[in-house]
Amino acid sequence: MSTYLLIHGAFHGGWVWQRVTPLLEDAGHRVLAPSLVGLGDRAHLLTADVGLDTHVRDLIDLVTSEDLTDVVLVGHSYAAIVVTALADALPDRIAELVYIDTFVPNDGEAVADIMPGMVDAFVAAAAAHGDGWRVPPQTEPMGDGGLYGVTEEPDLSWVAAMQTPQSLKTFQQPMELTNPQALALIPVSHVYCSEGGAAFKAMRTAMPRTLPPTDLPPDRLLVLPTGHDCMITMPRELAAHLLALAPRSAAAP
Repeated sequence: MSTYLLIHGAFHGGWVWQRVTPLLEDAGHRVLAPSLVGLGDRAHLLTADVGLDTHVRDLIDLVTSEDLTDVVLVGHSYAAIVVTALADALPDRIAELVYIDTFVPNDGEAVADIMPGMVDAFVAAAAAHGDGWRVPPQTEPMGDGGLYGVTEEPDLSWVAAMQTPQSLKTFQQPMELTNPQALALIPVSHVYCSEGGAAFKAMRTAMPRTLPPTDLPPDRLLVLPTGHDCMITMPRELAAHLLALAPRSAAAP
């Protein structure tokens, strides 16, 4: 049995994994899919002081209190920076890092450094509609007619309704690594969502680094022909990839 810790992206919550979780559990694995502080079912905890460090500390507490080991740690979108910092803090407990349709942050970077145009838009939205710190989620379909690559009903309305605001600080606070050498020893794989419409493709093009990374061996990259929220649109394919990592992670020292 492996333990999967699934961390959602910006404005989402643990709810986004509800189609993947039973597929992993049915295969005999333990799955935790918490909502980050201030998001999803924990939206009532949102304040201007909730930052990247809040999310990381909360997950450190979860991993240690549950005594999780041999963890397949999965981060979607914004959560890339969260899971990287978590793995850096607890490298001996992480067997595998999985990045879903997202970047790998470097030491000292914030999301604002990696996606400056997007965070500039968040700053403007928070100033206009969120008292200067609360970033409202995108709830209206974008130019491709969807949200995060979700285009079909009832899923489109579900995603729009379930999203919650996020603190601007989470996008502006830099990640500071303390165990980069240990972090570098953790096996890494990527899931790349190749579709999703013009809006997401333009956003990827504007990023200062390539998605997916160009130096990955074939068995470390899964390309899914769907949009950003692949856990909603292609849950079985995503779960199959995660399950394929379980034997490798269970054998890790």
